[in-house]
Amino acid sequence: MRIREIEEKDNKAMEQIIKRSLESFGLDIPGTAYFDPQLSSLYQFYKQETNAKYWVIVNEKDEVVGGVGIAPFGGKKGICELQKLYITPEAQGLGLSRELMNVALNFAKNHYTHCYLETLTKLQVANLLYSKLGFRALEKPLAGSEHNAMDAWYIKELS
Repeated sequence: MRIREIEEKDNKAMEQIIKRSLESFGLDIPGTAYFDPQLSSLYQFYKQETNAKYWVIVNEKDEVVGGVGIAPFGGKKGICELQKLYITPEAQGLGLSRELMNVALNFAKNHYTHCYLETLTKLQVANLLYSKLGFRALEKPLAGSEHNAMDAWYIKELS
C-alpha cells in the first residue's frame, strides 16, 4: 500500500468509496458528505483551496482503497478540518486510517494551529482512533459546520 496525493483519475473511485461507506451505515442522507457538491471532483476542489490537500492510499495495482483530506475550516484563522476519511471494507483493519491521518496531520501542522473533525458516535472505531491520536471531544460543532447530521465533534491542537 502506498499513500500519494489525489490525481484527477481518482475522483470517481473516491466518490464511490465515500458513497458506499455512508450507505452501509444508512448515512446517505442530507447533512453528510454524501451530498457534498465537490464529492465527484475532489482533485479539483483540494487543488483550488489554499493550504489544502487530499491523499489517497492505493494498493499494488494502483487501485484507490481510501483517502483523507485537510482543508481550511469555515474561514477560521488557524483551524483546518480533517475531511472525508474513508477506507474500503476490504482494506479496513490494516491501520490505513491511522497512516492517512498521520500524513494529513503532519501537513496540517505546517499551516494550522488546530485540526477539527466531525463524525457520528455510532462510528465507534473511528471515534476510538481520533481519541488515540489526541483529538479532544467537543460538546457542540464549531460555528460554520456544514454537516448538520453529525453528532460528534473533535479538535486537536497541532504542535
